[in-house]
Amino acid sequence: MVRAGAVGTHLPSFGQDVFGDLRKMNKRQVYYQVLNFAMIVSSALMIWKGLIVLTGSESPIVVVLSGSMEPAFHRGDLLFLTNFREDPIRAGEIVVFKVEGRDIPIVHRVIKVHEKDNGDIKFLTKGDNNEIDDRGLYKEGQNWLEKKDVVGRARGFLPYVGMVTIIMNDYPKFKYALLAIMGAYVLLKRES
Repeated sequence: MVRAGAVGTHLPSFGQDVFGDLRKMNKRQVYYQVLNFAMIVSSALMIWKGLIVLTGSESPIVVVLSGSMEPAFHRGDLLFLTNFREDPIRAGEIVVFKVEGRDIPIVHRVIKVHEKDNGDIKFLTKGDNNEIDDRGLYKEGQNWLEKKDVVGRARGFLPYVGMVTIIMNDYPKFKYALLAIMGAYVLLKRES
């Protein structure tokens, strides 16, 4: 008779293994691991801030969350944005804009532009796959967008790369399962 757990690879529980590893390390190794993690996080932040400076956009990379821009962009496409203030906004251009009262930016095409003699520009947007313009999406009483509403202008995209983000937001259990699998993989890799 064989006891359960006696055959095969023994998988230690995650919490016990991490704390056991930490107890086995001397102070220098712990500091090294903490510094390593801090460098990874700070590098990611520096890259993001660098992209913000280079592109002039507060959000240089966004994921398309709906099908309102099909066939130009599909749900899950990753967009690269720039937002140089000196570039004029023109009809036909695809912009990402924020509306007061809404947290999530919208990706739509400029369909009409009104330019005044003093340089003020107002414009109207519409999703390529929508029947009507976006006036229903703007804040109450607002009929036109202004340059201050623009987060960025689409300059390039990678198809469907952002689906990972959408899946993780739509299905939080999938996110935790993926993290658990990655953690188990790291632990198993470390033991071998």
